[in-house]
Amino acid sequence: MRKIFDAYQLVGNYSTFFDQMMTRANLPARLALKIFWGLDATAYEKFLAQAFAGIPKNFSGRLLEVPVGTGVLSLPVYQKFNGAEIFCADYSDKMLDAARVRASRMNLRGVKFFQSDVAALPFADNFFDVVLSLNGFHVFRDKNSAWSETYRVLKNDGIFCGCMYVKGENRRTDFFVEKFCEPQGFFSSPYETLTSLKKLLNERYARAEVTNVESFAGFVCTK
Repeated sequence: MRKIFDAYQLVGNYSTFFDQMMTRANLPARLALKIFWGLDATAYEKFLAQAFAGIPKNFSGRLLEVPVGTGVLSLPVYQKFNGAEIFCADYSDKMLDAARVRASRMNLRGVKFFQSDVAALPFADNFFDVVLSLNGFHVFRDKNSAWSETYRVLKNDGIFCGCMYVKGENRRTDFFVEKFCEPQGFFSSPYETLTSLKKLLNERYARAEVTNVESFAGFVCTK
């Protein structure tokens, strides 16, 4: 548990640059996305589209996002949902603090934040209409429990969606993950490939669609 905590705290310390990269906020961020992840402007827009593809338009149900990180990508999306119940969970208190500040500045009063381990979510079975995970499963250390818990809290006919790193689609990205992200504690092996992810999700869910942009796989699954 201590190793998990330390890894999440370290990610929190890098949250400012992470936010800049994920939003292409400046030239260094855009260069990092292009060099290490293969995402130029066009690919980045496709990445965003597949990341949120599973959330219905005009969504007004109950949604869990895990991990929320700083909310840099998701909180602007939640501004469009009238009447939705949004629950945001993360293991890093630094990430959650940043997300809370961002939500307050955006006047998102209905979003609830929880410090929680994805391997033991504090929610009842069949509780959420949508479970969203953006860039989480390549970080989670107890991946089997994470798959089980995100499935458990989802309603029958509910949607599990989001995105994650997959190995084998971009050699430069794979090298960067192996030599930098994993030693720093940002990522945690083993990693799915596009093929293994499709197999895993189709075995678990009634329907599963998997796409990819470079090394990022997007998924939309129905329980």
